[in-house]
Amino acid sequence: MKIGIAQLNNIVGDLLGNAEAIVSAYNQLVAKGADIVITPELSLTGYPPRDLVFKSTFVPRNLEALDNIMANVGSVPLMVGYVDFNTGDAGKPFENAVAVLQGGKKIDKIIKCLLPTYDVFDEARYFQPSKEVKPLMLSGLSVGVTICEDVWSEDFLPSNLYVKDPAGSLAEKGIDVLLNLSASPFHSEKPKERHFMLSFLARRIGVPVIYCNAIGGNDQLVFDGNSIGYSSEGEVIAQCPGFCECLEIVDTEDEAKAYQVSDRLEELYNALVLGLRDYIHKCGFKKVVIGLSGGIDSALTAALATGALGAENVLGVTMPSEFSSSGSVDDSESLAKNLGIAFEKISIEKSFESLKNDLSSIFSEAEEDITEENMQARLRGLLLMSISNKKGCLLLTTGNKSELAVGYCTIYGDMCGGLAVISDLPKMTVYELSRWINREDEVIPQNTIDKPPSAELRPNQKDQDTLPEYELLDQILEMYVDDALSVSDIINKGYDKETVDWISRRVDLNEWKRGQAAPGLRVTSKAFGIGRRIPIAQNFRG
Repeated sequence: MKIGIAQLNNIVGDLLGNAEAIVSAYNQLVAKGADIVITPELSLTGYPPRDLVFKSTFVPRNLEALDNIMANVGSVPLMVGYVDFNTGDAGKPFENAVAVLQGGKKIDKIIKCLLPTYDVFDEARYFQPSKEVKPLMLSGLSVGVTICEDVWSEDFLPSNLYVKDPAGSLAEKGIDVLLNLSASPFHSEKPKERHFMLSFLARRIGVPVIYCNAIGGNDQLVFDGNSIGYSSEGEVIAQCPGFCECLEIVDTEDEAKAYQVSDRLEELYNALVLGLRDYIHKCGFKKVVIGLSGGIDSALTAALATGALGAENVLGVTMPSEFSSSGSVDDSESLAKNLGIAFEKISIEKSFESLKNDLSSIFSEAEEDITEENMQARLRGLLLMSISNKKGCLLLTTGNKSELAVGYCTIYGDMCGGLAVISDLPKMTVYELSRWINREDEVIPQNTIDKPPSAELRPNQKDQDTLPEYELLDQILEMYVDDALSVSDIINKGYDKETVDWISRRVDLNEWKRGQAAPGLRVTSKAFGIGRRIPIAQNFRG
């Protein structure tokens, strides 16, 4: 059997546009000889639609769009992910469904069985799960159809979440091939994890497994594609590239081929570029503005923006103060030249002096402290937001995960912006990715990579005056934030108690800042924002 995989980049809520893309992909795959064509999970609505489903016209209009697709489907079956009403007597109002279309009709419907409600997922808020699975007879074969989570066995999940095993149940009923329509978001190493899971699944149920995943950035989530086909022995027989649309025919009789493993840093780069590009374009912007400090975070953000949007759509602005080194200004200008982006220099010295003068009466009895440092950051935020407003370009924030974790950032200052591009990259990964970008030519000035990081808000300031060494900070943050280990657990691993206490306390205290931060692109297994829901007003320590 030849399965046509339509690895598509759908836009959430663009029902007509998504329908047109599905029909176009269907026609192309049929012309290539497909016996069946499959699309990603909720390919018609985009994933995740979230509370759009509660809008009174959303589900009816998605059903109308499904009818339009159906009218364009010939003898080759097409499977389309969509939202249907739950017509049962009880339960959630909707179903996460797949329509099986053939000959201008909907010949069957598959409903998702396992609804994830952990990490970034919240499907049980909206959907009623299916109580049963059933094979379909298509093109003379018995076909099992599953939706995303339905193929994730307990061996590859955080815990024993489910009693049901839809894929195993379909195999017991007798199927010749298992199809999976998926919207599985990316995080570092996720494609490899998915490969092991699907290969194991094919061996476990003893039939070929064909997996179609979505690609694209939808808010904080990035979908990497990497659709793939396996023989009944769990060997790869077809593989789509990651982070781009792909139309691929998978013949279940094809011979095995080597699984293509991507470089970790290349995957991170591609995920961030795709997520940034889609966020900008899907929100209706074309250009971005970035504050360039001469530091590595803003340099990496500018490099990613240039890769995503083209140099002609990126504006870099450096805003020196009396504490800015000439090297930082020079490094910013060198970066802009290397990238070929527009560059502006606006001093904040006069504005800062004027602001201090305006506050001199009320501050008359107080020594200068972090207040004045934050004033500089907020002046820069004001300038950048003004440029954003006037030029209609989106401001990108440049803070990394390590800084955001401990609150080493200024609310309404360097946190201003519409997208936090690298907010899920720990500082040491920022260095790794910057060196990877420079692997052939110097894009990010070497001095930017080599010099000690500094906010340059007071004389001779260095990040490590306030923070632990970043390598140590990142290790403890991974355990405390990503792995959810307690303070005592981390100390018992041999880490200094005072350091662990300091870091964990600042992570907890700065939840309020992160609650007001721009959305960030998720590329690790536990990003701030989506998937991590810690109360702000709480008093648990540990």
